[in-house]
Amino acid sequence: MTDQALRFTQNPLLSPKDLNPSREGLEITCLLNPGVFTFENKTWLLVRVAERPAQQEGIISFPVLTGDGIEIIEIATADPDLDAGDPRVIRYKGVDYLTTLSHLRMLCSDDGIHFYEPEGYPYLQGETTQEAFGVEDCRVSLIEGTYHLTYTAVSGQGVGVGLRTTKDWKQFASEGMIIPPHNKDCAIFEERINGKYYALHRPSSVDLGGNYIWIAESPDGIYWGKHQCIIRTREGSWDSARVGAGAAPIKTDQGWLEIYHGADAGHRYCLGAFLLDLDDPTKVLARTDDPIMVPTAEYETSGFFGHVVFTNGHVVNGDELTIYYGAADEFVCGAKFSIAELLSSLTYSHDR
Repeated sequence: MTDQALRFTQNPLLSPKDLNPSREGLEITCLLNPGVFTFENKTWLLVRVAERPAQQEGIISFPVLTGDGIEIIEIATADPDLDAGDPRVIRYKGVDYLTTLSHLRMLCSDDGIHFYEPEGYPYLQGETTQEAFGVEDCRVSLIEGTYHLTYTAVSGQGVGVGLRTTKDWKQFASEGMIIPPHNKDCAIFEERINGKYYALHRPSSVDLGGNYIWIAESPDGIYWGKHQCIIRTREGSWDSARVGAGAAPIKTDQGWLEIYHGADAGHRYCLGAFLLDLDDPTKVLARTDDPIMVPTAEYETSGFFGHVVFTNGHVVNGDELTIYYGAADEFVCGAKFSIAELLSSLTYSHDR
């Protein structure tokens, strides 16, 4: 098992203590999985900020968006109708809730290492009943001068893919939910192929099928069809339980290179890579057998939900790929890879 990541010595780059809560009465529990883009000669992170009230002995409390703000729900930990075995999701009287409420926050950097919050840029928060439990894990694709933000929209109705677009990061147009529940991990290719938009996404199945990566095409980047499953989990492997796309695929001479995450039955999240055909991205050419990054650093193995490395944002500079990733569902970190090394680690004969 080969870990190709050259981690930043400054990791973690961001921790919950580095930012202020969005409103009084909440505290930041986690920073997760930033979308990444370049704008005005700076590197920007669109960080998922997860908040909740300070927890009291004997009570689980969490926020939910309402039409005029937020509602704090409190449940006694001794309540027999409460299932709180997962720190991320609880079940109460047959209904699932998130233990935190997430929004997206912009930070920028001149050197790609030290990030700060600039003035004049809005928080991106849930706006509809389909986003009542928050917005999460944004991927950013720059297509023909417009930034496309695909994110996970979460509510009691389910988990689907929302889309907002912007040119200046101050004014946004919302296209609503473009892929309905249950779906997430949507990354749009940053150029059209044979006149069509393409996107990777991840529907989830409880019974038949599994948590696999699919591809879809669109005439306009909003309405998606011709869905095909292209990457499946592998029994007994590091990606045996679920797989999902990272950021927009990287165009190389050999094909579209995609960094993806995979998890095993023990909920350990690693990163891998696969390669798609340049002219027909529904064709998988190659895939890594072993992960390219494994949670081994203390800030990756210990945190809100340990043993996790998860990316949905990167910057490409020649052969150098800089990924920004969530570690242990609590910290934001950085690492560098060689694209040539990643391509050389692919296996061209495999079972998808």
